[in-house]
Amino acid sequence: MGGTNVWDAEWEVNEEQARTLIGRQFSQLSSKQVKRLGWGWDNTVFLIGDEYVFRFPRRTIAVGSIRMEGKLLPKLEAYMTIPYPKPLFYGEASDEYPAPFLGYAYVPGDFPIGLTEERRALSAETLAKFLRRLHEFPVQAALKCGVQQDHRNLTDIASRKVKLEGFLSKVVEHLSPEESGVIEAYISRLQKDRVEAVNALLHGDLHFKNMLVNENGIVSGIIDWGDLSVGHPACDLSVAYSFLPPYARGVFFETYGGADEEAKLLARLIAVYIPILILMQAVDDGNEAIAAEAKSNIMRALSD
Repeated sequence: MGGTNVWDAEWEVNEEQARTLIGRQFSQLSSKQVKRLGWGWDNTVFLIGDEYVFRFPRRTIAVGSIRMEGKLLPKLEAYMTIPYPKPLFYGEASDEYPAPFLGYAYVPGDFPIGLTEERRALSAETLAKFLRRLHEFPVQAALKCGVQQDHRNLTDIASRKVKLEGFLSKVVEHLSPEESGVIEAYISRLQKDRVEAVNALLHGDLHFKNMLVNENGIVSGIIDWGDLSVGHPACDLSVAYSFLPPYARGVFFETYGGADEEAKLLARLIAVYIPILILMQAVDDGNEAIAAEAKSNIMRALSD
Protein backbone atom coordinates (compact mmCIF):
# COMPACT_ATOMS: atom_id res chain seq x y z
CA MET A 1 0.00 0.00 0.00
CA GLY A 2 2.88 2.38 0.81
CA GLY A 3 2.66 5.96 2.01
CA THR A 4 1.78 7.16 5.49
CA ASN A 5 -1.67 8.65 5.01
CA VAL A 6 -4.20 7.92 7.75
CA TRP A 7 -6.52 6.32 5.24
CA ASP A 8 -3.85 3.83 4.11
CA ALA A 9 -5.07 1.71 7.04
CA GLU A 10 -8.39 1.32 5.22
CA TRP A 11 -9.07 -1.62 2.93
CA GLU A 12 -11.68 -1.11 0.26
CA VAL A 13 -13.44 -4.30 -0.75
CA ASN A 14 -15.53 -4.34 -3.93
CA GLU A 15 -18.06 -6.98 -5.03
CA GLU A 16 -15.50 -8.83 -7.16
CA GLN A 17 -12.98 -9.07 -4.31
CA ALA A 18 -15.67 -10.08 -1.83
CA ARG A 19 -16.81 -12.86 -4.18
CA THR A 20 -13.23 -14.12 -4.50
CA LEU A 21 -12.43 -13.95 -0.77
CA ILE A 22 -15.69 -15.67 0.21
CA GLY A 23 -15.46 -18.30 -2.55
CA ARG A 24 -11.88 -19.29 -1.60
CA GLN A 25 -12.74 -19.95 2.03
CA PHE A 26 -16.36 -21.08 1.69
CA SER A 27 -16.68 -22.97 -1.58
CA GLN A 28 -20.36 -23.78 -0.88
CA LEU A 29 -21.09 -20.07 -1.38
CA SER A 30 -19.05 -19.55 -4.55
CA SER A 31 -22.00 -19.78 -6.95
CA LYS A 32 -24.13 -17.26 -5.04
CA GLN A 33 -24.68 -13.68 -6.14
CA VAL A 34 -22.74 -11.02 -4.21
CA LYS A 35 -24.26 -7.58 -3.82
CA ARG A 36 -22.88 -4.67 -1.82
CA LEU A 37 -25.53 -3.56 0.67
CA GLY A 38 -23.74 -0.58 2.16
CA TRP A 39 -20.77 0.55 4.16
CA GLY A 40 -20.05 2.47 7.30
CA TRP A 41 -16.98 3.99 8.84
CA ASP A 42 -15.84 0.54 10.02
CA ASN A 43 -17.21 -2.15 7.69
CA THR A 44 -18.31 -2.87 4.12
CA VAL A 45 -21.40 -5.10 4.00
CA PHE A 46 -22.40 -7.58 1.28
CA LEU A 47 -25.51 -9.67 0.69
CA ILE A 48 -24.66 -13.23 -0.43
CA GLY A 49 -27.54 -14.83 -2.30
CA ASP A 50 -30.51 -13.90 -0.17
CA GLU A 51 -29.60 -15.73 3.01
CA TYR A 52 -26.26 -14.40 4.28
CA VAL A 53 -24.62 -11.07 5.02
CA PHE A 54 -20.82 -10.65 5.15
CA ARG A 55 -19.05 -7.78 6.89
CA PHE A 56 -15.48 -6.84 5.98
CA PRO A 57 -13.61 -4.44 8.27
CA ARG A 58 -12.37 -1.30 6.48
CA ARG A 59 -10.02 -0.14 9.21
CA THR A 60 -7.65 -1.74 11.71
CA ILE A 61 -9.74 -0.40 14.60
CA ALA A 62 -12.75 -2.45 13.41
CA VAL A 63 -10.91 -5.79 13.55
CA GLY A 64 -11.21 -6.18 17.33
CA SER A 65 -14.92 -5.60 17.08
CA ILE A 66 -15.34 -8.30 14.40
CA ARG A 67 -13.35 -10.80 16.53
CA MET A 68 -15.42 -9.97 19.61
CA GLU A 69 -18.72 -10.35 17.70
CA GLY A 70 -17.53 -13.72 16.39
CA LYS A 71 -16.97 -14.93 19.96
CA LEU A 72 -19.90 -13.36 21.77
CA LEU A 73 -22.85 -13.26 19.34
CA PRO A 74 -23.26 -17.07 19.16
CA LYS A 75 -23.38 -17.17 22.98
CA LEU A 76 -26.32 -14.72 22.96
CA GLU A 77 -28.61 -17.06 21.05
CA ALA A 78 -30.36 -18.45 24.14
CA TYR A 79 -31.04 -14.87 25.31
CA MET A 80 -32.39 -13.53 22.03
CA THR A 81 -36.12 -12.93 21.66
CA ILE A 82 -35.83 -10.96 18.38
CA PRO A 83 -33.97 -12.24 15.27
CA TYR A 84 -30.37 -11.05 15.05
CA PRO A 85 -27.44 -11.72 12.68
CA LYS A 86 -25.80 -14.83 14.11
CA PRO A 87 -22.24 -15.47 12.84
CA LEU A 88 -22.02 -18.62 10.70
CA PHE A 89 -18.87 -18.13 8.58
CA TYR A 90 -15.53 -17.09 10.05
CA GLY A 91 -13.24 -15.67 7.36
CA GLU A 92 -9.49 -15.70 8.04
CA ALA A 93 -7.01 -12.97 7.13
CA SER A 94 -4.87 -13.80 4.05
CA ASP A 95 -2.25 -12.27 1.77
CA GLU A 96 -5.02 -10.72 -0.29
CA TYR A 97 -6.98 -9.24 2.59
CA PRO A 98 -5.29 -8.54 5.95
CA ALA A 99 -8.27 -8.87 8.31
CA PRO A 100 -10.71 -11.50 9.52
CA PHE A 101 -14.28 -11.12 8.22
CA LEU A 102 -17.63 -12.56 9.27
CA GLY A 103 -20.66 -14.04 7.54
CA TYR A 104 -24.01 -13.91 9.31
CA ALA A 105 -27.55 -15.16 8.79
CA TYR A 106 -29.43 -12.44 6.86
CA VAL A 107 -32.19 -10.80 8.90
CA PRO A 108 -35.02 -9.56 6.66
CA GLY A 109 -37.10 -6.44 7.36
CA ASP A 110 -37.38 -2.71 6.69
CA PHE A 111 -35.94 0.20 8.61
CA PRO A 112 -38.60 1.84 10.83
CA ILE A 113 -38.72 5.14 8.98
CA GLY A 114 -41.89 7.22 8.95
CA LEU A 115 -43.96 4.83 11.10
CA THR A 116 -47.14 6.09 12.76
CA GLU A 117 -47.16 6.39 16.55
CA GLU A 118 -49.80 3.62 16.71
CA ARG A 119 -47.52 1.21 14.87
CA ARG A 120 -44.54 2.09 17.06
CA ALA A 121 -46.57 1.42 20.19
CA LEU A 122 -47.13 -2.18 19.02
CA SER A 123 -43.45 -2.96 19.77
CA ALA A 124 -43.40 -1.78 23.41
CA GLU A 125 -43.49 -5.26 24.95
CA THR A 126 -41.36 -6.82 22.20
CA LEU A 127 -38.54 -4.32 22.80
CA ALA A 128 -38.82 -4.51 26.61
CA LYS A 129 -38.62 -8.33 26.64
CA PHE A 130 -35.68 -8.25 24.27
CA LEU A 131 -33.74 -5.81 26.47
CA ARG A 132 -34.68 -7.54 29.72
CA ARG A 133 -33.17 -10.79 28.42
CA LEU A 134 -30.13 -9.19 26.80
CA HIS A 135 -29.34 -7.29 30.03
CA GLU A 136 -29.48 -10.59 31.96
CA PHE A 137 -26.50 -11.98 30.07
CA PRO A 138 -23.61 -12.57 32.56
CA VAL A 139 -21.29 -9.57 32.44
CA GLN A 140 -18.19 -11.65 33.30
CA ALA A 141 -18.79 -13.97 30.33
CA ALA A 142 -19.06 -10.92 28.06
CA LEU A 143 -15.82 -9.40 29.39
CA LYS A 144 -14.05 -12.73 28.76
CA CYS A 145 -14.98 -12.38 25.07
CA GLY A 146 -13.15 -9.05 24.89
CA VAL A 147 -16.09 -6.69 25.27
CA GLN A 148 -15.12 -3.18 26.37
CA GLN A 149 -16.40 -1.83 29.68
CA ASP A 150 -17.94 1.63 29.75
CA HIS A 151 -15.50 3.07 27.19
CA ARG A 152 -18.01 5.86 26.50
CA ASN A 153 -18.45 7.11 30.08
CA LEU A 154 -22.21 6.71 29.81
CA THR A 155 -22.89 7.86 33.38
CA ASP A 156 -21.10 11.21 32.93
CA ILE A 157 -24.08 13.42 32.12
CA ALA A 158 -22.21 16.72 32.46
CA SER A 159 -19.72 15.99 29.66
CA ARG A 160 -22.42 14.51 27.40
CA LYS A 161 -24.44 17.69 27.92
CA VAL A 162 -21.47 19.82 26.79
CA LYS A 163 -21.05 17.65 23.67
CA LEU A 164 -24.77 17.85 22.96
CA GLU A 165 -24.63 21.68 23.05
CA GLY A 166 -21.75 21.55 20.56
CA PHE A 167 -23.69 19.25 18.21
CA LEU A 168 -26.80 21.40 18.49
CA SER A 169 -24.90 24.50 17.37
CA LYS A 170 -23.81 22.58 14.25
CA VAL A 171 -27.31 21.52 13.18
CA VAL A 172 -29.40 24.42 14.51
CA GLU A 173 -29.92 25.87 11.01
CA HIS A 174 -31.49 22.57 9.95
CA LEU A 175 -34.06 22.70 12.76
CA SER A 176 -37.20 24.79 13.04
CA PRO A 177 -37.19 27.49 15.77
CA GLU A 178 -39.70 25.33 17.67
CA GLU A 179 -37.47 22.22 17.46
CA SER A 180 -34.32 23.99 18.58
CA GLY A 181 -36.28 25.76 21.33
CA VAL A 182 -37.52 22.44 22.74
CA ILE A 183 -34.01 20.95 22.68
CA GLU A 184 -32.40 24.04 24.27
CA ALA A 185 -35.03 24.11 27.03
CA TYR A 186 -34.38 20.43 27.73
CA ILE A 187 -30.60 20.92 27.93
CA SER A 188 -30.94 23.84 30.33
CA ARG A 189 -33.24 21.80 32.62
CA LEU A 190 -30.68 18.99 32.79
CA GLN A 191 -29.07 19.67 36.15
CA LYS A 192 -27.71 16.29 37.24
CA ASP A 193 -23.99 15.76 36.61
CA ARG A 194 -23.78 11.99 36.72
CA VAL A 195 -25.69 8.86 37.66
CA GLU A 196 -24.63 5.79 39.61
CA ALA A 197 -22.80 3.19 37.48
CA VAL A 198 -24.70 0.01 36.59
CA ASN A 199 -23.21 -2.79 34.47
CA ALA A 200 -25.09 -4.81 31.90
CA LEU A 201 -24.26 -6.21 28.47
CA LEU A 202 -25.48 -3.61 25.95
CA HIS A 203 -26.25 -3.63 22.25
CA GLY A 204 -24.76 -0.16 22.59
CA ASP A 205 -26.15 1.49 19.46
CA LEU A 206 -29.88 0.90 19.46
CA HIS A 207 -31.50 3.33 17.01
CA PHE A 208 -33.66 3.26 13.89
CA LYS A 209 -30.77 2.47 11.54
CA ASN A 210 -30.01 -0.71 13.51
CA MET A 211 -33.59 -1.92 13.89
CA LEU A 212 -35.80 -3.73 11.39
CA VAL A 213 -39.59 -4.00 11.31
CA ASN A 214 -42.04 -6.33 9.53
CA GLU A 215 -44.94 -5.27 7.29
CA ASN A 216 -47.00 -4.36 10.38
CA GLY A 217 -44.27 -2.07 11.68
CA ILE A 218 -43.40 -4.42 14.57
CA VAL A 219 -39.72 -4.77 15.41
CA SER A 220 -38.51 -7.99 13.75
CA GLY A 221 -34.72 -7.69 13.80
CA ILE A 222 -31.88 -5.99 15.67
CA ILE A 223 -28.72 -5.61 13.59
CA ASP A 224 -25.22 -4.13 13.75
CA TRP A 225 -23.80 -5.42 17.02
CA GLY A 226 -20.37 -3.81 16.59
CA ASP A 227 -20.90 -1.61 19.67
CA LEU A 228 -21.56 -4.50 22.07
CA SER A 229 -20.18 -3.32 25.40
CA VAL A 230 -20.72 -3.41 29.14
CA GLY A 231 -22.20 -0.31 30.73
CA HIS A 232 -25.35 1.43 31.92
CA PRO A 233 -28.55 -0.21 30.61
CA ALA A 234 -29.99 3.28 29.96
CA CYS A 235 -27.92 3.30 26.78
CA ASP A 236 -30.27 0.65 25.28
CA LEU A 237 -33.36 1.80 27.19
CA SER A 238 -33.15 5.02 25.17
CA VAL A 239 -35.40 3.30 22.57
CA ALA A 240 -38.31 3.77 24.99
CA TYR A 241 -37.96 7.51 24.27
CA SER A 242 -36.66 7.73 20.70
CA PHE A 243 -38.77 4.93 19.24
CA LEU A 244 -41.90 4.60 21.40
CA PRO A 245 -44.62 7.22 21.81
CA PRO A 246 -45.05 8.54 25.39
CA TYR A 247 -48.23 6.51 26.00
CA ALA A 248 -46.41 3.21 25.31
CA ARG A 249 -43.55 3.80 27.75
CA GLY A 250 -45.47 2.64 30.82
CA VAL A 251 -45.98 -0.82 29.31
CA PHE A 252 -42.35 -0.88 28.18
CA PHE A 253 -40.89 -0.15 31.63
CA GLU A 254 -43.38 -2.42 33.38
CA THR A 255 -42.38 -5.31 31.11
CA TYR A 256 -38.66 -4.53 31.39
CA GLY A 257 -38.76 -4.09 35.17
CA GLY A 258 -36.22 -2.39 37.37
CA ALA A 259 -35.51 0.91 35.62
CA ASP A 260 -35.24 3.68 38.21
CA GLU A 261 -35.52 7.46 37.74
CA GLU A 262 -31.77 7.83 37.07
CA ALA A 263 -31.95 5.19 34.33
CA LYS A 264 -34.91 6.99 32.74
CA LEU A 265 -33.18 10.36 32.91
CA LEU A 266 -30.07 8.97 31.21
CA ALA A 267 -32.13 6.98 28.69
CA ARG A 268 -33.92 10.16 27.57
CA LEU A 269 -30.63 12.02 27.24
CA ILE A 270 -29.16 9.28 25.02
CA ALA A 271 -32.42 9.24 23.01
CA VAL A 272 -31.68 12.87 22.10
CA TYR A 273 -27.92 12.46 21.78
CA ILE A 274 -27.82 9.57 19.26
CA PRO A 275 -30.38 11.06 16.81
CA ILE A 276 -28.55 14.41 16.91
CA LEU A 277 -25.41 12.56 15.75
CA ILE A 278 -27.46 10.79 13.06
CA LEU A 279 -28.93 14.16 12.02
CA MET A 280 -25.43 15.67 11.68
CA GLN A 281 -24.35 12.80 9.44
CA ALA A 282 -27.57 12.90 7.38
CA VAL A 283 -27.16 16.66 6.80
CA ASP A 284 -23.60 15.97 5.69
CA ASP A 285 -24.75 13.21 3.31
CA GLY A 286 -27.72 15.25 2.07
CA ASN A 287 -30.07 12.43 3.13
CA GLU A 288 -33.40 14.11 3.81
CA ALA A 289 -35.36 10.99 4.79
CA ILE A 290 -32.83 10.06 7.50
CA ALA A 291 -32.60 13.69 8.67
CA ALA A 292 -36.40 13.92 9.02
CA GLU A 293 -36.54 10.61 10.92
CA ALA A 294 -33.73 11.71 13.27
CA LYS A 295 -35.59 14.96 14.04
CA SER A 296 -38.83 13.13 14.75
CA ASN A 297 -36.92 10.77 17.10
CA ILE A 298 -35.58 13.76 19.04
CA MET A 299 -38.98 15.43 19.31
CA ARG A 300 -40.61 12.15 20.38
CA ALA A 301 -37.90 11.64 23.04
CA LEU A 302 -38.66 15.09 24.46
CA SER A 303 -42.42 14.70 24.55
CA ASP A 304 -44.29 13.30 27.53
